[in-house]
Amino acid sequence: MPENLALRLCRRSLVGRAGLILALLFSLTHPATGKVVVDFDPGMDFSRFKTFAFIGAVENLVMTQVNPDLINPQFHRMVVRELGKKGLREVNPDQNPDLVVRYWAIPESQVNVAAMGNWGPYRAYIDGRWAGVYSSVPASNHRETTLILDLIEAATKSLAWREYVMHKLSDPGKDWKKTEEEFTEGFKSYPPSEKGKDRK
Repeated sequence: MPENLALRLCRRSLVGRAGLILALLFSLTHPATGKVVVDFDPGMDFSRFKTFAFIGAVENLVMTQVNPDLINPQFHRMVVRELGKKGLREVNPDQNPDLVVRYWAIPESQVNVAAMGNWGPYRAYIDGRWAGVYSSVPASNHRETTLILDLIEAATKSLAWREYVMHKLSDPGKDWKKTEEEFTEGFKSYPPSEKGKDRK
């Protein structure tokens, strides 16, 4: 076999193998759905949390994507169900909950989220240790709605756990079922395992 042909075949084989390895790595780091991302504070003691209060949407951010009146009841029911499975009990916001639960949406790029959101007593949590995941999630999902669910320690106003769900939500009545399934999948990792904390 001519030497230059042998070299070309060898290079082609190596490129093919490299492509296969990269594809396998991508499939391991990006699940087939590619829709759910969970972030949390590894230093938080989640066993202390026994109660929660649902405070709903950061409305002016959610309304950039969808009317919160259309999905607020579904969000509430889903949160009560999933945190109830973990042994947490819902209370009113004025009953000193351990956690407050809110949701919001990442709007179109070039928007100052911190300035735009009506955050109330709790900030946006998009800087510091939360910046990395926050910055990477919307970049690759600009054609989908990114909904974010926050579990915030009420006493310290510290973000404890956050879930991102990327999903097309043009028709909340039609699309919510799949979105809820994706949020439910993310709740399987609450509270974070010790192994998960160590990896952080």
